[in-house]
Amino acid sequence: MKIAVALSGGVDSSVAAYLLKDQGHEVVGITLRLWHFNDDKHRPGGCCSLEDISDAKRVCDYIGIPHYVLNLEKEFKETVVENFIQEYLRGRTPNPCIVCNEVIKFGMLLERVKAMGFEHLSTGHYVRVERDAEGRCRLKKAGDDAKDQSYVLYRLTQKELSRLVFPLGGYTKKEIRAIAEKQRLPVAHKPESQEICFIDTDYAGFLRSYVPGFEKKILPGPIVDTKGTRIGMHKGYPFYTIGQRSGLGLTSPVPLYVVAIDPHKNKVTVGTKEEVFARSARIVNLSWVAGTPEGSALPGELKIRRLHTPASGMLHLRSGAVEFVFDNPQPAVTPGQAAVFYQGEYVLGGGIIA
Repeated sequence: MKIAVALSGGVDSSVAAYLLKDQGHEVVGITLRLWHFNDDKHRPGGCCSLEDISDAKRVCDYIGIPHYVLNLEKEFKETVVENFIQEYLRGRTPNPCIVCNEVIKFGMLLERVKAMGFEHLSTGHYVRVERDAEGRCRLKKAGDDAKDQSYVLYRLTQKELSRLVFPLGGYTKKEIRAIAEKQRLPVAHKPESQEICFIDTDYAGFLRSYVPGFEKKILPGPIVDTKGTRIGMHKGYPFYTIGQRSGLGLTSPVPLYVVAIDPHKNKVTVGTKEEVFARSARIVNLSWVAGTPEGSALPGELKIRRLHTPASGMLHLRSGAVEFVFDNPQPAVTPGQAAVFYQGEYVLGGGIIA
C-alpha cells in the first residue's frame, strides 16, 4: 500500500513509519507545522515545533523515505486555538487534542494526503481498527491499556477509519521504545511530548496575553457555597475547573471543590467532596463510529476525561443529545470535556459534556 505517515518527530510515529516500511509498503513522512504561543522563543520539545520537524526529517533520512512539511499554522490557530479560548471564556474545560484530531490531522491532512496520491494515512496512536461481519470499521482500544488513545479519536467515522492505519495498536510503549533502540532511530530516547502542544504549561498567562482586553473582560468575582452564601473571591472564572481543590484561597474545616462555574454571573460555586459527584451526564455534539445505535437505551461504559477509568451505566438516547446514567456517581463531570461511550473494548462514539 501507499501510506503517508504523520510524523510528529517523536518515538511513536517514527516507529510506525519504520514498521510500515519494513513490511514493504511505499511510505512517506509528513510533518505538520502548527502554531504555538510564543513560538518566536524557539521552544524545545513539544509537538510540531521546529525541533520536531528537524527530528522527523532525520528519521526519514535514516530509514530512507521522503519527508514533507505541511504548514497548517493558520488553520490550526483558527480552529483548535480559537475553540480552546472560546470554551474557557464560556467557563468550560475543552480538550484541544480532540478538535485537532478531527479538524486538522484526520480532516485537512487526510485530504492533502489523498491529493498526493496516498489513499492511506498512518499515525503513531495506540488504538486498533477492526472490521465486523458487515464490513464496518470498529474502533477498538489498544492492547496496552496504559497507552490506549481511543478516547481522543472517538470522532472518527467510517469515512476516516477506512483510510487509516494504526500499526502500534497491539504494542506496549516499552516494546516501541525497544524497537526504536534496536533500530537506532535518531529519536529513540526522546521524552514524551506534553499534553497540549501550543501552550507550555501556563494557561493563565496564555489567556491573559492572547485574548484582547482580557483584564477588562475577566474580573474577580464571588465564590459561593452550594447554598449561595458568599465565602470568598475568585481571580477570574476561566482559571477554574470542575473538581478543582487547590488554589481556591479558602479557609474551611472541610476540603472544598469547584462544583459549578457561571460565566454570566461571574460566579464560582464550591462544595464538599460528595457534592462534586454526579449521577448522570448530558452529552451533546454527538459523533458515532458506525452510525447512531439502535434502541432508546443501551448498557455500556462512559469515559469522562482522558485519565478517567470508564464507568458503567446506561446510555439513554434523546433527540440531539444523550444522557448517561452512572451505576455509581462519578466525580467532576466537567462541561466542555469529551465523554466517550464504550461497549467492552469498542468505542461506540461520544460527544461533549453539556
